[in-house]
Amino acid sequence: MREIDPQDLARRYIAQWNVADAAERRAAIEGLWARDGVHILQPPVEIREIAAGLGFGHSTLEAHGHDAIENRVTRSHERFVEKEGFTFRARGDAVRLRGTVKLAWEAVSTATGDVMGGGLDVLVLDDDGLIRTDYMFPDA
Repeated sequence: MREIDPQDLARRYIAQWNVADAAERRAAIEGLWARDGVHILQPPVEIREIAAGLGFGHSTLEAHGHDAIENRVTRSHERFVEKEGFTFRARGDAVRLRGTVKLAWEAVSTATGDVMGGGLDVLVLDDDGLIRTDYMFPDA
């Protein structure tokens, strides 16, 4: 496996969520993700509770491949960065264990600088150091 600095990967991974320009965002995604990469999100508690009430034992949301991941990142940017005025930042404590990188992140209000939320991501990398699977746990 290619040598990967976990802090650099965390910085680039979080940066993709803040990019306003669509072409730059797509380039960031292609530089980070394997073509067949998968983003798997553990939804917020309220969505999990609704799913459980409907009889679903497991509720995860998934985006497969560059196009779906780009759509996911774009929608997140529109909602949280453009509309709600957040920026995302890595907490600086990313660690790598073989082909896996764990990183924590924060959502910060651009108006006040207050941390409004955050989460944890576990990135499983391919042999080229690209993200094959991203397990995202908001509010973790």
